Amino acid sequence: MLLNPNERIDDLVTRDLKIIQSGEVFSFSLDAVLLARFCTVPHAGRIADLCSGNGVIPILLTTRTKARITGVEIQERLWDMAVRSAALNGLADRIEFVCRDLREWARESAQQGAFDLVTVNPPYLPVPSGDLNANEHVAIARHEVKGTLEEIIAASARLVRPGGRLAMVHRPSRLIDIVTLLRKYRLEPKRIRFVHPRPSAEANMVLIESLRDGKPDLRLMPPLIVYNEKQQYTTELLEVFHGRATELRG
Repeated sequence: MLLNPNERIDDLVTRDLKIIQSGEVFSFSLDAVLLARFCTVPHAGRIADLCSGNGVIPILLTTRTKARITGVEIQERLWDMAVRSAALNGLADRIEFVCRDLREWARESAQQGAFDLVTVNPPYLPVPSGDLNANEHVAIARHEVKGTLEEIIAASARLVRPGGRLAMVHRPSRLIDIVTLLRKYRLEPKRIRFVHPRPSAEANMVLIESLRDGKPDLRLMPPLIVYNEKQQYTTELLEVFHGRATELRG
């Protein structure tokens, strides 16, 4: 597998999966791993992963489903890393990565209503009034430069079929905005799980799954704790990392 300068191959721990990363661009973090285990996956069918980065979520999803997966990433460098990561793991026949603006891609008639599940780990922060991070790759990954929260949810609503699901990870501070926008685009929230770094700490992530054209019926799941009192990963986190637990059901 050809690596470009300043790239490395990291171990995803689960089932000997690997991923290509670089310190020069935004690397995946815990939120992506948790989203890949939280979402309700179809046994087969089609899945779209938006804001796909270097492809970690589609690669992890292959351990849970036989569905055909399409990852959409606007940054060419990250898209190229994702393509090579899929090939590295022998998954090129199951995962397709496209380098497109997800807003434009979702407007194409061939994509609308075509997916049983859409996953998205979007930029968490609105575009600031001041200067962005000097690293363009990091700025796009962190801030809504290439799509606002509403634009991303609207695109997801176009892609998912009636009765299909959208799963998202975000910051709890944006939860009211997220729920409001989901309902605006006929995506009814069904499951919410807060992620806490420690038992006594406030949540710093929220996982939320919605159903296209679903009826109101929300489950607030038990909190997910990352570190125990000894500052070690909790048993649930370790089971996810090592592939012993393929999903987060609460």
